[in-house]
Amino acid sequence: MNRKEVLACYTRAVAQHDGIKIKGAKSTYTAINGNMFSFVDDINRLCLRFSEPRKAELNEMYGASDVIQYGAVMRGYVAIPPEITGDEFVLQELFVESLGFARRLKPKATKRKS
Repeated sequence: MNRKEVLACYTRAVAQHDGIKIKGAKSTYTAINGNMFSFVDDINRLCLRFSEPRKAELNEMYGASDVIQYGAVMRGYVAIPPEITGDEFVLQELFVESLGFARRLKPKATKRKS
């Protein structure tokens, strides 16, 4: 999928949830309570955050892959394969699950410009 297609799928998934908005001009992401839980990476993959055990399950179930940024694996993040990104029903289920996980995380202070 190209970036435009991935962003369209991502936008539709996010639109189903009041209070969740896509942020970032260059790096497209969502966050709740100061915790990022989804983003589209620079190679046009939709990445969602889960617990480590759930991440391992998804990697096995869907052939999802780890998310590597700046040479390091991002703990808890899964790169959703294009065939799943394009399946609105499955994507919505995974997005809801990722959002639920993020809601259980300890809130983080956000950095605001003075």
